[in-house]
Amino acid sequence: MLEGYYLSVISITKCGCDRMSEDISHIIHSWEFDPGKTYRKIVGDDGREKVQVRVDNAAFQGILQMELDDRPDGKRPYGYDFVLDYHREALKRYEKAHGSTEGFLLDPGSCAELFDESLRIYNRYVFLLQLQDYARVVRDTERNMQLFRFVNRYAEREQDRTNLEKWWPYILRINGTGRAMLAIQENHDFELALSIVAGTKEKIKSLKEMDAEEFHLEIERSLKALDDMEDSLKAHKPMSEKEKIQRSLDLAVNEERFEDAARLRDQLKSYDDYNLE
Repeated sequence: MLEGYYLSVISITKCGCDRMSEDISHIIHSWEFDPGKTYRKIVGDDGREKVQVRVDNAAFQGILQMELDDRPDGKRPYGYDFVLDYHREALKRYEKAHGSTEGFLLDPGSCAELFDESLRIYNRYVFLLQLQDYARVVRDTERNMQLFRFVNRYAEREQDRTNLEKWWPYILRINGTGRAMLAIQENHDFELALSIVAGTKEKIKSLKEMDAEEFHLEIERSLKALDDMEDSLKAHKPMSEKEKIQRSLDLAVNEERFEDAARLRDQLKSYDDYNLE
């Protein structure tokens, strides 16, 4: 679960000599372990945002750290931001040399690199979802979906081509959740959020059948989670003026306030006449 992180040796104090101290006790002591909130977002010495996770593992105390942008581990494989970018460039070079992409293949070692990167990105967007950093959730899930498609198209071995396909229901769900919550977070747009959720459900239902237990479990779980999200969005969606009038009308009728009901019907009719909401 924590493959996307690297153990931080964070040192900001001198040890009486010219080198920096490797002791992180001062950081651990200043951040008491709280099982209810084990993570935080910080800005590093390099000016980049990072996530830190406080660890309390029996006798061991520590901090895990993850980059919020580019690769979660901060590495630049082959000089690229992502190993996927490296292999995409390799594809472009192959196409330029051969006139087409026909015959380009990802060997098992290349696939292993891509699987490792996708797992690291997965671990990050799980935490980003908890942090409600929905823009980065959308970014990371879209990158992993690109990686899924790339491997499925170019992997040399069948087992590598299909290795990630069983996770499509899950990644579609998280991507849809991120986009829907971003619509609420940025624009308070419940209609757009509901439309995104409905569209995501349809995408999951239309996925090509797979003979994998995880695939079927994830379809069931994802559709249930999206149904629950849809119900929650509808419950919290602010009522339009027309809906408020309709509710007042229903209440007036139930309470036999017929003059009020007649007035409210006239107001409701004016909305219908002018196609107002």
